[in-house]
Amino acid sequence: MKKEELIEKLKREGYLRSKEVIEAMKAIPREIFVPEKERKYAYEDIPLEIGYGQTISAPHMVALMLEELKLKKKSKVLEIGTGTGYHAALAATIAKEGKVYTIERVGELAEKAIENFEKLGIKNVEVVVGDGSEGLSFHAPYTHIYATCSAPSIPEPLIEQLGEGGVLLIPVGRIYGELWKVEKRNGIRRKKIVGCAFVPMVGKRGYHEN
Repeated sequence: MKKEELIEKLKREGYLRSKEVIEAMKAIPREIFVPEKERKYAYEDIPLEIGYGQTISAPHMVALMLEELKLKKKSKVLEIGTGTGYHAALAATIAKEGKVYTIERVGELAEKAIENFEKLGIKNVEVVVGDGSEGLSFHAPYTHIYATCSAPSIPEPLIEQLGEGGVLLIPVGRIYGELWKVEKRNGIRRKKIVGCAFVPMVGKRGYHEN
């Protein structure tokens, strides 16, 4: 499948709706974020292995999350789980006058993501190697936070680091679970969005290595 065909498919299925997300998906080449042997599958709507037991999410899930987040031009975003950087590249393209901070625990993947951002000339992403389950308090508060890995419960630091009016999206469950949306508006509102499957979040407030 080609990129244009994938985008049309996601529009037909209702995953892609807004001009901003559609334009970002058109602009960012998914193939550079996957290993060479996987590139022929880059525009199939499936997750792909990227090494170190990690995956790049299926395009429909990336689209769904970006549509739910409703990023703005000047959004200040925290991503938990950089991988090779595809999701962050899309977020940074939408929040082009804002900033995306992204945390990755695997140093080699963080380095690959930095290379990918440089290749694409994306300058508004900062990659941090560390425990994403603790968030990144140094730059808080954030207008938007999202995780690309599944936590046992919603880590409290992520709620604390979300600014008033902010949106948090996080999968909750071991691998199969539910995508939760948390909104901070005069208190905390939580709701389940959809069933999902993600690699586990590893860290102090995630799962242990073994």
